[in-house]
Amino acid sequence: MKHARGLTMLASAALLLVVASSPAMARDKPDAKAKPEVQYPNATRAEPKLDLTSEKDQKALNDGLDAVAAGDAAKAQQLLQPIVDGSKSKYAQALALQGLASIKFNGGDHKNAIDLLQRSLALGVMPNDTYYQLMYMLAQFQLADEQYQASLNTVTKWRAEGKKETAASYALEGNADYRLTKYPEAIAAINKAKSLTDKPEASWNQILMASYSESGQNDKAAALAQDQLSASPNDPNALNNSAAVLMQAHKYPEAIQLLEKARAAGTFKTEANYVSLAKLYLVTGQDSDDPAPNAVKASQVLEDGMSKGVVKPSADTYVLLGQSAELANNTSKAVDYYNKAAPLATDGEPALRAGRLLLSENKYSQAKGLIQQSLDKGVKQKGAAYMLLAESERGLKNKPAAITAMKKAAQQPETAAKANAWLKKAGAG
Repeated sequence: MKHARGLTMLASAALLLVVASSPAMARDKPDAKAKPEVQYPNATRAEPKLDLTSEKDQKALNDGLDAVAAGDAAKAQQLLQPIVDGSKSKYAQALALQGLASIKFNGGDHKNAIDLLQRSLALGVMPNDTYYQLMYMLAQFQLADEQYQASLNTVTKWRAEGKKETAASYALEGNADYRLTKYPEAIAAINKAKSLTDKPEASWNQILMASYSESGQNDKAAALAQDQLSASPNDPNALNNSAAVLMQAHKYPEAIQLLEKARAAGTFKTEANYVSLAKLYLVTGQDSDDPAPNAVKASQVLEDGMSKGVVKPSADTYVLLGQSAELANNTSKAVDYYNKAAPLATDGEPALRAGRLLLSENKYSQAKGLIQQSLDKGVKQKGAAYMLLAESERGLKNKPAAITAMKKAAQQPETAAKANAWLKKAGAG
């Protein structure tokens, strides 16, 4: 027999996904004596001729880009904007635009950053190494601005014209594919990224796990989650991601084992850790013939978290404890927890839960008071609450009050049919 008593499990546990970090700024000092290594030796684009001859512009440009790198937005703006507006050198304008784009991006103005960077690229006067670095930066900017298809288009063009493949570029592609719900493509791109480096970033595995999970490959997602946690046993993100993937795969016993091991090791640091484990015990209990043992364990987990000061004595916590006690058939304890939740709650749901339990034990007077309290504070299903109130009044032999409550239940769409049938049977239809 399955037990369903109103517990709502989290619909899904979200994986921690990341977007592009602040990209590195392209830097090209024409007066540098050291000849740098060519980054795009096979690029299809012809190298343009540089047109920067003004020492004044060159100094202002270098100082402006130094200000960008130092995070001095005001100084950078003061030095670079005049170059954009008045320099005769398109090369100087292009690098100044890129510097201003970095300022906008770092300030959270992604759309203007993208516009400035596109203007910089459109001038078409930079050396290939700078040009393609800025094109890749544009793909990063677009990803951060949630322009996922545009980001994919840009990185595809960058790879085709620049003739270069990097692990980071495939990771960016996989990230954009995932956001566009193109899960097979995301899986292929992230696996390609991992094949190109011996130091993959943790965020790549997060995207890969999520893509496996969303595409129904739960076993692969779970295996990857376990591997990631084994590699970083003290990483809270790895723990949360591993548990989330196992929960999404409905591997509740495995998720419980994972979280219990972490709790025993002292790596539970947040309230969410304790709440997730408690809910897992309750969901597992609901799906068993005897829910009591798992319900008791859920209570123990929450009480452990409260004793450590990690789990706060909130309305949500007390409701969860009440559900645990209720599932363990400890009605008096459940009522006590719901009563503790009632004054802390923003609505009357905890009071209604307590009233319903008291009504099931024929404690009509106490039930009536709590159900009325819940209605006064507000509940999601008013019709059901009025029907419970009517039953309380009927138990107290107060037929007129029961009829009044049932008439209010008849005004609610979800209970109109049942309430009207009751009223007709009672001769008050």
